[in-house]
Amino acid sequence: PRVYEKIAQFDQKVKRGESIAIIQFQYDYNCNFRCSHCSVKRFQGKKKGRFFTIPDVKELSKQADQIGLAHMVITGGEPLIFSDFDDLVQAIDPQKFYITSDTNGWLLDEKKAKHLKNIGVDKIQLSLDSLSSQEHDKFRKAPGSHQRAMRAIDAAKQAGLNIIVQTVVSKQRVRSKELIEFVEFLNQKGVGVFITYAKPVGCWEGNFDCLVDRDDMDYVRALEKKYNLFTHLTPAYGLNLGCIAVKRMISITKYGDVMPCPYIHVSLGNFFQEPLKDIVARGMKIKYFGKYVDTCLIAEDRKFINDYLVKKIYGKLLPVPCSEVFGGKDIID
Repeated sequence: PRVYEKIAQFDQKVKRGESIAIIQFQYDYNCNFRCSHCSVKRFQGKKKGRFFTIPDVKELSKQADQIGLAHMVITGGEPLIFSDFDDLVQAIDPQKFYITSDTNGWLLDEKKAKHLKNIGVDKIQLSLDSLSSQEHDKFRKAPGSHQRAMRAIDAAKQAGLNIIVQTVVSKQRVRSKELIEFVEFLNQKGVGVFITYAKPVGCWEGNFDCLVDRDDMDYVRALEKKYNLFTHLTPAYGLNLGCIAVKRMISITKYGDVMPCPYIHVSLGNFFQEPLKDIVARGMKIKYFGKYVDTCLIAEDRKFINDYLVKKIYGKLLPVPCSEVFGGKDIID
């Protein structure tokens, strides 16, 4: 009921210029895979200093609840290898938040799926790269991972968990017959497909050939009318917010840095140093995040990518403080 109560307020919050962000929570970077397109590669094993503990997560849950946020996505890394995963879910608090977990599916069998349902996980976002086991396993550098991902889909459905499949779509893949077959196969199984556009970050830093353009995005929008398929730009809660960075998504690192989205590696502030409310408000003051933008800045907007990502983020220790990236004309008066 608390989750619905908060969602019912979203329309008013948006009208007041407030964020209704999903929190993508990078609780830990431990992973059992070494994927070719990992977006957090440069966060893994890099930073010393304070990181989230279970009491910190309880405080995050409290502050996020106070500002009316309703949905948390546990990510990493691979959440299902976290030894304190159950404690993490309880600390977030299933009474206050809709809880999603990302997974590569390796450990998600029937028993695990039932357990996740029992402890308060609502939804699974499973990563799948291809219907071809050869292609998927090669991409994931994990033989047998495709077979386990397929098992995970069935296990989640049987346990009564909501499940969607997340897949990365590049310029090379977007108009392929393979993508249509991929979507049709999963839709026939009763599973929606979430398309993540390729972005030139992490393992794909500098890979600009993979980027889609506006025509490709229009092509995907047309597919959305025909299939159970969506992207982060698809309107949610009846609200079309365009680019969702800060407005409908924030990403919080293991080390407390709050980023506009999982792929714009800029710190708006650190949760261990100031209230979440103030950090989110700062993000909403940056014009790219506070105002309506009709594209994905980090996947399609070449000017944004060149002016900010290439010139101000590449080559630096991540995440880069927002004061080093945005200023002057970027700030809403």
